[in-house]
Amino acid sequence: MTTTVEYVKGQKLTREQIIEIEEAKKKPIVYDEDSPELTPAMEKAFALAAKSRNRYKRIG
Repeated sequence: MTTTVEYVKGQKLTREQIIEIEEAKKKPIVYDEDSPELTPAMEKAFALAAKSRNRYKRIG
């Protein structure tokens, strides 16, 4: 089941949301053909893209 929640800047998590996050941490990650596990090269590219994105977010 997928739940969509709209976040408003500065909003605090509800008790139910915190419990849901804690339960999700206990579950294993499940990979499939639509969402395969990242290779080391893919992880490096992802980290570089995030670093670049974060650099631009600070400027604007």
